[in-house]
Amino acid sequence: MIRRGFNAAAVGRRRLSAIRVTLAFVFLVAVSGCAGPALRDDPVPLVPSHALPPATEGVLRALSDRVTQAYGPEHSGFRLLDSSYDALMARLVLIDSAQSSLDIQTYLWYPDESGLLILERAVEAARRGVRVRLLIDDLLTVGLDQAIYELQQHPNIELRLFNPWKKRGTLSRAGEMIAQMERLNTRMHNKLVIADGNAAIVGGRNIGDHYFGLSDSYNFHDLDLLGFGHIARQANGMFDDFWNSRWVTSAENLDIVSDPDFARQRWQAIKAKNRASEKLAVFGVEPADWSGTLERLATELHGGTSVLIYDQATRESVEQDVFSQLFGLLGMAQKELLITNAYIIPGQPAIDFTRTLTERGVRVRILTNSLASHDVPAVNSHYRPWRDDYLEAGAELYELRADADIQSLVDVPPASAGFVGLHTKAFVVDREYAFVGSMNFDPRSAAINTESGAFIHSPGLAADLARVMERDMAPENAWQVLLDEDGRLYWVNSDETVTRQPARGGSQRVMDAIFGIFPKEQF
Repeated sequence: MIRRGFNAAAVGRRRLSAIRVTLAFVFLVAVSGCAGPALRDDPVPLVPSHALPPATEGVLRALSDRVTQAYGPEHSGFRLLDSSYDALMARLVLIDSAQSSLDIQTYLWYPDESGLLILERAVEAARRGVRVRLLIDDLLTVGLDQAIYELQQHPNIELRLFNPWKKRGTLSRAGEMIAQMERLNTRMHNKLVIADGNAAIVGGRNIGDHYFGLSDSYNFHDLDLLGFGHIARQANGMFDDFWNSRWVTSAENLDIVSDPDFARQRWQAIKAKNRASEKLAVFGVEPADWSGTLERLATELHGGTSVLIYDQATRESVEQDVFSQLFGLLGMAQKELLITNAYIIPGQPAIDFTRTLTERGVRVRILTNSLASHDVPAVNSHYRPWRDDYLEAGAELYELRADADIQSLVDVPPASAGFVGLHTKAFVVDREYAFVGSMNFDPRSAAINTESGAFIHSPGLAADLARVMERDMAPENAWQVLLDEDGRLYWVNSDETVTRQPARGGSQRVMDAIFGIFPKEQF
């Protein structure tokens, strides 16, 4: 049977219809929440601001200069952030080391242990005179308006919300979502940390415990790219485009009166909670001097050139360009293509594209989530019918085990999660080029959300990423999906062979079946 691919405009229209029905139901049965606060009726116009010039002093500048001297002004020095521990530590290092500017852009920022630790360190940076700009998608900010507003009152902090709800309460948000689905369905999925215009982190991790190995329910195996030098200047441009776009509003426009007592008590509570946390002790809760760490890090960097690609949000509607650009980059492969992507819902064009590569001799290997490792079984429901298509197109297909050995890199003791899931979005072309970013291979990423990523020409970095991806595809970490002589699927890992897709239990299988009846454009 021939399955058709998706068209971006059609995806949006069909998705609106499906989600509108779901939200209408939620709105009608909701029994909690209230109208709550709102945005001001007379909003303060955004005053455009831009990245400061790269700092001329400090340890981040010193490392950036070393990269420039070694490779040239258009080059950067890169290192993968593979383990959860390294990912959170790298953010703390950049925040603590910033001397003039700190810009953070994120889709989700949870007020959990890692989220509060990063927040405290960012506020401490502002207290020592660093200009801090925080750009957060408004999706999960329910109930946090007073805290957000108080942050905005700090003389060195400005906070802006992407695509905000005008009505801020739980129930009123649901109603506004129904009324303005086309606008509010667009979310900013990008993630960036930029310090002093000299260092940047680009990748897939949101700010929250699941992304830094600190949850006891499940933790994500994810990936970021740490870069020094030119990549930070490129990241400044992306951040500024979103920061000054018509899609954001300043937290100053929350219709709230500042409460200094609330701010003081909240700050004291955050500091006390961070210091009482057993899970944060390994990271250190006080800002530190990271000169020695950065000196050692200099020897681990791979030189290379970068292109930062991202969807444009500077006009009335978001221009989704990343999806088409990625297929152009993937098509560069002549010998080998390695793909790791957490959420895959392909269409026939993706299968045809894969076949085109394999027929010209390119070895294509793909790793994604199994049903067992999934945190969103609805995605698996719509990926499931395409497994045999990928295999028949000549690709090798792997799915992460929920009990993967790499959980030792994912969990940060004393945290010990019930299972590990995949959240990485990366690929390697011919061991020459590497990509690390935020984009899933699904309809939402392609046609609705904003996405970004760094495409790097660096044989050293590409080789490192290829080793990570092959490790993750190894049988102790993943199932290989195969077809038997009769065209039936089976799964093989280091311990067993099964003829039914792996799952953590019966409830997952039931959910997988139920979500299969919903349109795939919803996910």
